[in-house]
Amino acid sequence: MKLMMAILKKKDCEPVMQALVEDDFRVTRVASTGGFLRQGNVTLLIGTDEEKVESALEIIRTNVEDSDRPDQARATVFVLDVAQFEQL
Repeated sequence: MKLMMAILKKKDCEPVMQALVEDDFRVTRVASTGGFLRQGNVTLLIGTDEEKVESALEIIRTNVEDSDRPDQARATVFVLDVAQFEQL
């Protein structure tokens, strides 16, 4: 099991979330702030099986807009191992 933490610009959140949910990923949205001038960001938490990580990354790549600045990342994604997972 993997936990993906995707940090996106606020404007990219809805298209990314919609595409992930349509492809049967479970997503939790967390408002966050960071970067230059404290821009509004969104952190998406995505729990998934290891074999579906690349599919989720491709969905994110496809649904974030290109940056106005070439040196600025469109999204930052961390992929973490999950030792235990339970739904209660």
